[in-house]
Amino acid sequence: MLFHSTRGLAPETDIRNAALAGLAPDGGLYVPKEWPQFSSEDIASMRGASYQETAFRVLRPFMQEVIPDDALRTIIDKSYALFENAEVVPLRKLDGGLHILELFHGPTLAFKDVALQFLGNTFDYFMRDSGKRMTVVTATSGDTGSAAIAALAGRENIEVFVLFPDKGPSDIQRKQMTCVDAPNVHAIAVEGTFDDCQRIVKTLFADENTRKLWNLNTVNSINLVRILAQIVYYFIASQKVRGKPTFVVPTGNFGDVFAGYAAIKCGLPIDKLVVATNSNDILARFFATGRMRPMPVQSTLSPSMDIQISSNFERLLFDLCVGGSTQVRKLMAELKNKDGFAVSSAQLDLARKNFIAGRANDEETLATIKNIHEKYGIILDPHTAVGMRVAQNLAPRLNQPVICLATAHPAKFPETINRALGFVPNIPEKIASLANKTERLTRMPADARKIEEFIGKKT
Repeated sequence: MLFHSTRGLAPETDIRNAALAGLAPDGGLYVPKEWPQFSSEDIASMRGASYQETAFRVLRPFMQEVIPDDALRTIIDKSYALFENAEVVPLRKLDGGLHILELFHGPTLAFKDVALQFLGNTFDYFMRDSGKRMTVVTATSGDTGSAAIAALAGRENIEVFVLFPDKGPSDIQRKQMTCVDAPNVHAIAVEGTFDDCQRIVKTLFADENTRKLWNLNTVNSINLVRILAQIVYYFIASQKVRGKPTFVVPTGNFGDVFAGYAAIKCGLPIDKLVVATNSNDILARFFATGRMRPMPVQSTLSPSMDIQISSNFERLLFDLCVGGSTQVRKLMAELKNKDGFAVSSAQLDLARKNFIAGRANDEETLATIKNIHEKYGIILDPHTAVGMRVAQNLAPRLNQPVICLATAHPAKFPETINRALGFVPNIPEKIASLANKTERLTRMPADARKIEEFIGKKT
């Protein structure tokens, strides 16, 4: 299988090179030249299969000819061996056709583990006999950084630099990044927003000499392998319900919900993908108006979604432009240099064929945490609560069954849960133990050159 860039100026490549490059040389994102197609018979045959078996069947078409079947099975088995639930991503049925897909049973108690454990082991497979070192630089608003560190800490041939906004993540999210005692891990608290962190990462990738010198890569969801790994749980969840499901996805960077769209592209029957945003509602505004216009980032109770520039949206934009890389480059330039861009009414209609969007503010988030706890005895983290509130608001427009993605364990946000419910949730030992550990971090201004110098001294 070949992969090409959304901006059309990079050579086509295989999954190995796409994974090890992260971002395409022309600044675009890799997508399959053709998406594999699963027939209704293929999909039906996955019913009742384990997560690992389903992952193998879904991922094999993307990896074959590069990763042998036995090696792919080993990577998958290693990736999910540390998950605390045998189902990896269990589905909880509530009532009225409503379900919650729990994606937080991995090492750092967030959905990012599902993809990053797989990506880390894939990196290891590709790098094992290369004789080279890799420098991973990633931006995070919270959970990506800790999941990346959990996947890559201690690997001898990989140096990891995680950039996060100094006032963004929760205390626990921060400590999951800064309390890891591994010589190859470097946590950088940036004096700015997630968008500043993401801009710095993209600036580093834009310098071809730096990319080659450091063998630069990223574990952000701009790396296609992350998206591919996340496709699997859409297949898993769909097999556990009757009918064509609607998925509600709390999102900031558009990666998790794009994985659902990728599942549709592969033939999985999904009724609608609901894009749930907090007050940083650029995606909700796009699906309402067709205009992508960033606003200043607001600090919210769901910090992992405090994003205005949603990198993965470019992959959808590529489809809306019907493969027209020239238009993608034009629109992305307008997003960078002007106040945003607008798509045509026909393109917006095409997007609305699969997507519907809504928003929930902090007050609604707290009220939803309380409401769901009173009704079901379930404690939602604030990001999942955003998704649940949007699902409630849009209920008349959603066909059942409805599956809400639960993206993090509530114990990662004890202050918010206490505000909503008046008590702190039970804290798992892997989180409680952070209280007695020393933090290791470097505070730096949102200056790409200074951060580049810092990384250069460490690699």
